[in-house]
Amino acid sequence: MNVRAAFWCCATLGCFAAHAQTYPTRAVRLVVPYVPGGGTDFTARVIAPRLGEALGQQIVVENRPGGGTNIGSDLVAKAAPDGYTLLMAGAANAINMSLYADPPYDTLRDLAAVSLSVKGANVLLVHPSLPVKTLKELLALARAQPGKLNYASSGLGSANHMAGELLKLVAGVNITHIPYKGNAPALTDLIGGHVEILISGVPAVIGQIRNGRVRAIAIASLKRFPALPDTPTIDESGLKGFEATTWFGVMAPVKTPREIVTRLNAELARIVAGADVRERFISEGVEPVGGSSELFAGFIRSEIDKYAKVVNAAGIKTE
Repeated sequence: MNVRAAFWCCATLGCFAAHAQTYPTRAVRLVVPYVPGGGTDFTARVIAPRLGEALGQQIVVENRPGGGTNIGSDLVAKAAPDGYTLLMAGAANAINMSLYADPPYDTLRDLAAVSLSVKGANVLLVHPSLPVKTLKELLALARAQPGKLNYASSGLGSANHMAGELLKLVAGVNITHIPYKGNAPALTDLIGGHVEILISGVPAVIGQIRNGRVRAIAIASLKRFPALPDTPTIDESGLKGFEATTWFGVMAPVKTPREIVTRLNAELARIVAGADVRERFISEGVEPVGGSSELFAGFIRSEIDKYAKVVNAAGIKTE
């Protein structure tokens, strides 16, 4: 390394260190790659004011929907790595790496994991007319009638579509995918008996489970959900290790200074551990997580690997 290069390197590192010590000096935007409403937006809006208070600057939630979350995610991936543009990421940021033939950004290459905020339980539902009450019975029926049972999703490549394909892959069953434009119409058709199966986040369906319009068969997380304590997990029902959860966490452009990532991680972990935030999240059917940025990065890698296998096995691909 020549003298000029060495000087530039030291000056740059010194600049980053000074910047991290004073960060933030202005408002920070937290990009949500969806329209307002929904789990990602809800999570961001619970966290934003508390993070703003901790940092002494406003956190502006900015909705940038489109492209199956690619538009908003790509905006953050290509933003200046200075801590002033963050992403409220989710399962789509793992799924899209194999779902799209040429995604505009790479989650592992272009984004840095900051903190996993929450994970949500999904529940496997059937219409009450279906003569099954357990996962074992449902899989036996599916094997006896290959291709006849339909499962609904909120759209091609959506998290609950991938959950259904993961179930097909792991259980070795043939059930037919019926995509809808959102979870609400999918649930409506399940209630109406037009489809037999749906995997959905608990908050959207808990009322319909309690009034008997749909039947909960199993939880798609590794532990039971407090609001449905009598519903077993898919794992304990025989498909060991099965997990298809929703999750939301904060990411930043990949070259964001480590000092800033560390500070954001500490503040976010403290926020989701707070009693008021925990109660708010749990009441909405998601579990506060927190943890180190390294653990979050490892989790994202595992999600990308898992869904790549599902996408390839199902032969799903989009432009």
